[in-house]
Amino acid sequence: MDEQATVCLLNDSFPPLIDGVVNAVMNYAKVLPASGFSPVVVTPDHPDADDSGLPYPVIRYPSIDFRNKTGYMAGVPFSPEIVRKLEGRKISVLHSHCPIASTILARELRSLVDAPLIMTYHTKFDIDLASIVHSKTLQTGGIRALVENVSACDEVWAVSHGAGENLKSLGYTGDYVVMPNGVDIPRGRVSEEAVFAACKDHDLPVNVPVYLFVGRIRWYKGLRIILEGLAQYEQNGKDFRMVFIGEGSDLAEVKDCAEQLGISKKCLYLGAIRDRELLRAWYCRADLFLFPSTFDTNGLVVREASACGLPAVLVRGSCAAEDVTDGQNGFLISENAESLASLLAVLTREQMRQVGKNAQTELYLSWADAVRNAAARYEIVIDRYKSGMYPEKRHPMEHILRQSGELMEDFAKLHDSVHAISDKLRDFKDERFL
Repeated sequence: MDEQATVCLLNDSFPPLIDGVVNAVMNYAKVLPASGFSPVVVTPDHPDADDSGLPYPVIRYPSIDFRNKTGYMAGVPFSPEIVRKLEGRKISVLHSHCPIASTILARELRSLVDAPLIMTYHTKFDIDLASIVHSKTLQTGGIRALVENVSACDEVWAVSHGAGENLKSLGYTGDYVVMPNGVDIPRGRVSEEAVFAACKDHDLPVNVPVYLFVGRIRWYKGLRIILEGLAQYEQNGKDFRMVFIGEGSDLAEVKDCAEQLGISKKCLYLGAIRDRELLRAWYCRADLFLFPSTFDTNGLVVREASACGLPAVLVRGSCAAEDVTDGQNGFLISENAESLASLLAVLTREQMRQVGKNAQTELYLSWADAVRNAAARYEIVIDRYKSGMYPEKRHPMEHILRQSGELMEDFAKLHDSVHAISDKLRDFKDERFL
């Protein structure tokens, strides 16, 4: 690959805003040079942005300030300025990580830079949309625009088979390639000194099992299964400590539920931990990772746990459980509290340690490996594009403009109703919890 070849990474958010997709884009940009590609990031402008310390260029385009409503900037995906800033760069691939504004912009750029367009589908968009927009009309319009944009891409990637099937359930009829994201936690345990320093101020008896959850504190993460399952487990005379790491709008309700179930004194709520070494220490201290979520498309926190040799309990058939063999590199349960309680009652520490070791070997995927896999796929896409193997998916610019106008009308309608849902959107800001 020509060392001047460039991958243009497009996303609707970037630091100082942080979420799971931002984390993915940043890791792509960090690791791509090792595979022979030069990254350039294209993202909406932000008044607090400072890209000067980054080792790769970041091109900003005009945006509308929705931070007081949503916490985010809304990009306006039509900017002649971007074309000028991209001049002189050999763009080999356009890679969008958002199916709305970023992909609209990427579709506009594709004919100008003559490069294939790839879009990665990261999350179950319909669930995200329904949780923040209660208007069926707006939901329908948003999904229609998403499917239109995704269908116009030369190749579609999904972070898991489940994510790809969710996309198909929305009306997408094309193919997709499963391309999992990696994790930025290295494989291996931290020192016992680091574990002690992280946990010394908390009530964690040596011989009492410690269960861990990392993620947004939202009910749809399977938190009710955790609480009710642990309550049933305690009724059988079992002791434990349950550690929640993360923030979310359902935190107060979760605490109330734990209180009502009589297990609040055994639950610790540590908030979001952005210090990666500190988070590693908690993964190393825990005996079992509880993640009964059917919402998540990739389960990055499961791979983070596996890096530290921590086995996970997952719902059978969920996206997070796609690579898990029950009793080999993880534990699978039905989507209910009784199933969790029954599992906890029979597990031994030796079983958990052995399955954790297997998970460390079989489930862990670093960002270096993930991006290396992506770069190899870039090569295939570029060759296919140059050979004319992709069907013609470009639409007239008038169509894109019309679509953008419809989207802006939807945003205008949303503007008047967004106050009630602003807290929910702010939950999406933790880098590991999207």
